Amino acid sequence: MTCPDASAVHTAVVPHLVVDDAAAAIDFYVKAFDAIEMARIPGQDGKLIHAAVVINGSMIFLNDDFPEMAGGKASTPKALGGSPVTIHLQVTEVDRRFQQAVDAGATVVMPPEDQFWGDRYGQVQDPFGHLWSLAETVREVSAEELSQYAGQGS
Repeated sequence: MTCPDASAVHTAVVPHLVVDDAAAAIDFYVKAFDAIEMARIPGQDGKLIHAAVVINGSMIFLNDDFPEMAGGKASTPKALGGSPVTIHLQVTEVDRRFQQAVDAGATVVMPPEDQFWGDRYGQVQDPFGHLWSLAETVREVSAEELSQYAGQGS
């Protein structure tokens, strides 16, 4: 697979993930989400001070945890007791892609199921504590149908 031009995949918002082992996280994201590694910059101690991958056409930055740069506090989801953020992937073949993530070591949070809004949707947690949702649109849903489901229809 060829590496895309980095300028072509920079979006207005680039998630920046902090993990306990950025090198292992890159390996996991390659296996789980078909990530393409763009950059890996180690510091003097070997920990990654910056890395970048492309997942599903979007750039994601990541680095090892550096508590000394955050007032002495670790800032990984595991250190913080979880993450309130879910990174969403809109994909084709959602069941296959979901199973690929699980086979790579992700934990099932919510298995893929058809949802009222028209997507087949599921969630996993990666081994580093970050939450990921995967969805595939399986049917178009009208605003009226959504409104009725939410109890706001006439």
